[in-house]
Amino acid sequence: MQVAAQLRTAWRDPLGVISAYADEPWTLALVSGGGGPRGRWSYLARRPEATLTLGAEDPRDPFEALAELLGPTGEHLSNGPPFQGGVAGLCAYELGDRVEALGLARSPGWPDLAAARYRSVLAFDHQLRQVTAFGRGFDEVEAEDAAFEAMTWLQTLPRPQRRGRLAEGLTGSDGAAYQAAVAEVVARIGAGEIFQANIARQWRGRLAEGVRPFDVLARLARSSAAPFAAYLRLERAAVVSNSPERFLKLDADGQAETRPIKGTRPRGATPEADAALAQELAASAKDRAENLMIVDLMRNDLARVSRPGSVVVPELCETESFANVHHLVSTVRSRLADGRSALDLLRAAFPPGSITGAPKVQAMKIIAGLEPPRGPYCGSLFWAGADGALDSSVLIRTLACRRDDAGWAVEARAGAGVVADSDPAAELAETEAKIAALVAALTGDVA
Repeated sequence: MQVAAQLRTAWRDPLGVISAYADEPWTLALVSGGGGPRGRWSYLARRPEATLTLGAEDPRDPFEALAELLGPTGEHLSNGPPFQGGVAGLCAYELGDRVEALGLARSPGWPDLAAARYRSVLAFDHQLRQVTAFGRGFDEVEAEDAAFEAMTWLQTLPRPQRRGRLAEGLTGSDGAAYQAAVAEVVARIGAGEIFQANIARQWRGRLAEGVRPFDVLARLARSSAAPFAAYLRLERAAVVSNSPERFLKLDADGQAETRPIKGTRPRGATPEADAALAQELAASAKDRAENLMIVDLMRNDLARVSRPGSVVVPELCETESFANVHHLVSTVRSRLADGRSALDLLRAAFPPGSITGAPKVQAMKIIAGLEPPRGPYCGSLFWAGADGALDSSVLIRTLACRRDDAGWAVEARAGAGVVADSDPAAELAETEAKIAALVAALTGDVA
């Protein structure tokens, strides 16, 4: 059994520390908005001791491969941070093709799964304003050495914040084509094929010369902080996410949770307009029905690996406000069944129901016919602790970055949940509201 060690020290700005290591392959950063129960912790993990990359052609079972990478169960420190070392990485949307064989095409340059095992982690506690250097090993000396290694990461100097425009030539896909896709889905719902599907648009461009993918994360974190912002650097790719949405969470004691988002309104220009938009969302029968469909789907997904009768919905269609939008958010909880693990939970629920639709499999087939392969978008960045815990995000508000000879090509998407009474123009407007913060971060001329 692995043992754990931790060292605590004074507060440091996580973005400043992360900036020094952001260009290293396999640097992972989880950067919370710094407030509330879902914004308490940020993390930096780097220099993994083992990695795993599975492309579409790799015959291995990805969840079994993850379990092998994670290794034996480790000690859980009750006074430690939620992530106490283990495996973390990217599940691309098309990993869902390994759960249900749908013959999905793949996005060039992106594996189905990219994960690494980290024995050293820096955890930044925004609530107590302190930093914990956490380490794991097969004895106390190894664990203490790993914690000390993480502590040394604090000795570096931060990179300066990037000014000016971060991207060039950022262009969104045709709005008329998107409205036609929405209309097609509405017709297929009317024919009884599905109840709901999430259809997305693309924005593409390039980072300006000298701009790093991490610069985008740093700007987003300062201008529109989100509780599940994240960054993962691979060899010639990077994922930058400003997600507000949790996918799956599992405590070390077996309590599972998912928090699907369905229903959106933009923020108002004045306090009065803002409050009116939030009230409009809360009272919207369409948005509440959309949310309820996904709650039912997620209840079913969790029930596959949970104790009978343990699935509950303590919060239904609660209005939550973020920097640029209001959302309806529900909470589904359960107790994991005996003999089931965090990776069993991940397999049972992937990809997230909030960005596929209901029924999930048929919705995914329709999405595949209307969109190019998604890659990281609508997949998940996750960590699976050696102590059995798990947390993960839904990769919305996300920038996929690929390095080529000319620099960094970038792609972002924003989607909307389409139901029977969806209006194509309104769904188009919803995609604009959702992408607004990311576009502003990329194209704003920040002094």
